[in-house]
Amino acid sequence: MRKTLLTAFVAVPMLALSFAASAADATGRWKTIDDETGKAKSIVEIYRTTNGTLAGKVVQLLNPDKPNPVCDKCSGANKDKPIEGMVILWNLKQDDARHWSGGTVLDPKKGKTYKSKIELSADGKELDMSGCIAFICRAQTWVRE
Repeated sequence: MRKTLLTAFVAVPMLALSFAASAADATGRWKTIDDETGKAKSIVEIYRTTNGTLAGKVVQLLNPDKPNPVCDKCSGANKDKPIEGMVILWNLKQDDARHWSGGTVLDPKKGKTYKSKIELSADGKELDMSGCIAFICRAQTWVRE
């Protein structure tokens, strides 16, 4: 009986800690909401890379203007590549439990890259993503899928 109670006292806090850690994890699938139209634009999967930073790729475009769009305004390796499957977010380093910064985000529609940072909501259901060039910034709220 005593051993069972001891196990319960140890297991319950460990389970709560595990849940809190997963709620504060930015990895997973996110529905992006266009900051200009307010409409859902794509599904981005954020994942941890081998060096511990976060990256994100487009896994699905929602209601694209044309079938199988490519990044025609991109330069370099992404020029004329399909947007679905494209890595658009990379090199985000964790600052604390809910903040990552120092990354880069690509806007395939405009072909431009921006310095990026993300902030996870306290409940882990929303992600505030911002991209900046100098003092000009754009921000979006992404919703966990």
